[in-house]
Amino acid sequence: MDFVSPVLDVASRICNCVGDRADRLRRLPQNVISLRADKEKLKNVYKDVKERVEREEKLEKKRTHVVGGWMERVEAMEIEVNKLLESCDEENQKKCFGTCCPRNCRASYKLAKMVPEKIDAVAELQSEGSNFQEVAVPLPSPLVIERPLEEKPVVGLDSPFREVWGFLQDKQVGSIGIYGMGGVGKTTLLKKINNKFLQSSIKAFDIVIWVVVSRPTNLERVQETILDRLDIPHDRWKGRAEERKAEEIRRVLKTMKFVLLLDDIWEPLDLLTVGIPPLGDGNQSKIVFTTRSADVCGGMAAQKSIKVECLEEKEALSLFQAKVGEDTLNSHPDIPKLAEMVSKECKGLPLALIVIARAMASAQTPEEWESNLQKLRLYPKDISGTENDLFSVLAFSYDSLPDEATKSCFLYCSLFPEDDQIPPEHLIQLWIGEGFLDEYDDIQEARNQGGKITQMLKHACLLEGGKDPSLIEGEYVKMHDVIRDMALWLACEKGKKKNKFVVKDGVGLISAQEVQKWNDAQRIALWSQTIIEELREPPRFPNTETVIGRIMFPSGFFTNMPVIRVLDFSNVGIRKLPAEIGNLATLQYLNLSGTRIEYLPIELKNLKKLRFLMLDRLLSLALLPNQMVSSLSSLQLFSMKFISSPSSADQIMLLEELEQLEHINDISIRLTSIQSIQRLFESHKLRRCTTSLQLKLCMGENQVQLVSPSCIKELTLTMCDELEEVKIIHFEMQVVPSKFPNPQCCFNYLLSVLIIGCKKLLNLNWLIHAPKLQHLRILMCKNIEKVIEDERSKGSKIESGLSVFSRLVSLALLNLPKLESIYEHPLRFPSLSQITVRDCPRLKKLPFHSSIYMSKKLENIEGQQKWWDGLEWNDQTLMHHLTPIFQPISSS
Repeated sequence: MDFVSPVLDVASRICNCVGDRADRLRRLPQNVISLRADKEKLKNVYKDVKERVEREEKLEKKRTHVVGGWMERVEAMEIEVNKLLESCDEENQKKCFGTCCPRNCRASYKLAKMVPEKIDAVAELQSEGSNFQEVAVPLPSPLVIERPLEEKPVVGLDSPFREVWGFLQDKQVGSIGIYGMGGVGKTTLLKKINNKFLQSSIKAFDIVIWVVVSRPTNLERVQETILDRLDIPHDRWKGRAEERKAEEIRRVLKTMKFVLLLDDIWEPLDLLTVGIPPLGDGNQSKIVFTTRSADVCGGMAAQKSIKVECLEEKEALSLFQAKVGEDTLNSHPDIPKLAEMVSKECKGLPLALIVIARAMASAQTPEEWESNLQKLRLYPKDISGTENDLFSVLAFSYDSLPDEATKSCFLYCSLFPEDDQIPPEHLIQLWIGEGFLDEYDDIQEARNQGGKITQMLKHACLLEGGKDPSLIEGEYVKMHDVIRDMALWLACEKGKKKNKFVVKDGVGLISAQEVQKWNDAQRIALWSQTIIEELREPPRFPNTETVIGRIMFPSGFFTNMPVIRVLDFSNVGIRKLPAEIGNLATLQYLNLSGTRIEYLPIELKNLKKLRFLMLDRLLSLALLPNQMVSSLSSLQLFSMKFISSPSSADQIMLLEELEQLEHINDISIRLTSIQSIQRLFESHKLRRCTTSLQLKLCMGENQVQLVSPSCIKELTLTMCDELEEVKIIHFEMQVVPSKFPNPQCCFNYLLSVLIIGCKKLLNLNWLIHAPKLQHLRILMCKNIEKVIEDERSKGSKIESGLSVFSRLVSLALLNLPKLESIYEHPLRFPSLSQITVRDCPRLKKLPFHSSIYMSKKLENIEGQQKWWDGLEWNDQTLMHHLTPIFQPISSS
């Protein structure tokens, strides 16, 4: 029995093994069918996953490593299963004839064993593929995302591009502001800078971030743009407070060297609140932004501010021609010249050039070009695209102005002719006359506010500034032609009321029928070379508040103006004022300066609401009607400068009439006798109200006494042939020697001094009593040797600790043959911008402190080359620094 058991056990094992193999072989056909079916199921799952992956990859995502590995395993599995199935099919063909038994049991068994294993593997892959929640993830952020440049070629931006790119390489510069008027190319420049980082050789930064800020500023949108660019998962910030978003941005950016490009900023943006870490601390990150306002550059603490200017004429034409296209330009020989004329009308503004070029691209006859050129000059809104694509874009700058008064002041500038250089003081006076600044009771306060508005408009690139030495203040403002067209479009309610602002310049004859169409006009401005034909009947102007005229008006023009407020006839050759002016009961501002009027009608007494009366440069005017001025009970400002000389008695009578006026607070006047000067200074009211004083002394009067304190801002001494000395007298009539500054005796308001033809005057020592003097011009004073002698007041300081000429902006010294010195000792001249010296052969030294070039305020030194070459310098370095700003001028 002991022998039989082991044998039975072995036999049992053999039978089980044979039975198991037989069972596998028996199930093989069915398993092959199952494997083939499972393979197809897996294939379908694979297709679904692959389609999901491809969709995500089109969204600039990449497949996950898990999904990628699974797809590779499926592809490998498919190959293995196909080979296995082929082997099964081959083995099935090798069965014994007439039986189901395989010829090669060993090979068949091996297949029978592998097929179930593959079924399990295929099932596992199928299950894995069916459960993918995420098949792709966002691509890691590239250094920079390319920004498309809509307008090609990019013209005229090479210089500012080089400047900005240079600052980006400068380790000392962190923030850069790019500003300029709307449509000038700021965004295009910023895109060009952005795309420069695409070059593989530029790897100085970890990331370049582009954000469009626009208006109104949306802090949340700015933050989310940055968060998305930094690939910070949404669950870390979506729906969170601004502070939490800022923390996430700061957490990432403080570990990176970044460039942040902010486009279209309208107001200073608090970058710390956004989450931008402070620049510096050695991280060398950069911020570059664009804006239409220079004030935003200051508010953003930009270390460098770069203004983008309009294109030069050649560049503008190149851009215009590129947009019009060669086919149109070549369609007729006259069109290239006409294209040049149209391009000039755009005055180098890229947006205007592009919009107008698009409108002209289909015009292939000279007649079409000529017609559109005429429209562009007279009614630019009628050109296709100008309203929606040009004026509406530019109007965003207007919309961003802070209040209605500032907007009114801006629109008012459009009344002046194209390219007109407008003296700011004249413009501001008109604003005051129109009532735009009525919230200020004092005229000087209103002027100050007007000055702030002109600066604001310049900083917003809605006005341009310039310098003209022939102007008293030396500066002017003007409007870019396209900005002016936009302003007129806005003033006329976006073109809906064509004649709300009527502006005519050089248009020739205007018919009476056209004048009748102006009955809806609010403001009328008629400039040179414009003539109105005789009127059959007086036109009606029920809404007209303003008439600015540089023409001869026909009789009856002013008869029906029930709400007229401002009349400006300055610099017109009229000899007689229309009588109906005396009936304009609502008139508040009348400017007759520079006319040839010989007498004023007594009817002007009726102008009880008149607040401003300007009678400067009336060289033909004989006398003012008796008691006319004192009848103007609302008068606040009276100006009568550069006139023929009335008698001393007439001057005194005029002063007495002015003194009677209750509301008078601003007087500009010319006096020619000691008696009239004394009468002015004896009156506390007149002394307080006189802001501009012109003196022309008669023969035999060798001394003039100026009483202090005084509110005089402008002082002119002309042709005082015998004048030797100017003395300053305190209001208690104690004489103060002119060489010694007295803190209690000071012309704190004096800003401008003009001395002409005072032959015996030796010096202007009394100027040390004018600590805030800004403009000094001395002409044709043949005996003056020193502007200020200071032997006994060396190093002295004036009121409030101000040094001599510390506020001086411009200095002109012309035809002073004996002048040897301006001041004995070097002065810093911290405000000096312009100095002109002509025909002063003995002036061998300029009193410049060696640090003057460091202030960067001094822009221009004009003089004869021989004089400049003969100057003596204590510091040769100073000469080398100043030589580049010297401009030679010819002798007089």
